[in-house]
Amino acid sequence: MSTERTTTGNGFSYALTRTLDAPAGTVWQAWTTPGHYARWAHAVPGSVEMDVRPGGAWKSTMLTPDGGRFPLTGSYLEVDENRLLVLGMDVPGKPEPTTMSMELAEEDGRRTRIVLRQTCDTAQERDMAEQGSTMLLDGLTAFLAGGPTG
Repeated sequence: MSTERTTTGNGFSYALTRTLDAPAGTVWQAWTTPGHYARWAHAVPGSVEMDVRPGGAWKSTMLTPDGGRFPLTGSYLEVDENRLLVLGMDVPGKPEPTTMSMELAEEDGRRTRIVLRQTCDTAQERDMAEQGSTMLLDGLTAFLAGGPTG
């Protein structure tokens, strides 16, 4: 996995890149099917709702390592099946959602390069978001290694 961090006038950004041992369609389904997503993304079972289309809403409740629950909501800004998903994430106290993108590029029909990108207002927010995205990629990698079922 590689990590790229940048600081610009617009904020503090990161990009996480990893190659997954699954075709892009399988990765897409894992990320956009509520039952699959709940299994690898540390979500409370039954809390994930997804209307995967531009303007569609999503929500989930994440379980933190200490057993806490953290509700998340947002909308899909861009949807290009098996290639690009841009999410708007609602942040309490902020007028505009935070944006995260997931880019997929199938490499050989069996493997997919995934890139998660996000820009945050502060270095601390970026570091927290990057840690969360790393946990997501770790969970996704483990899920795909076990073979999607259900």
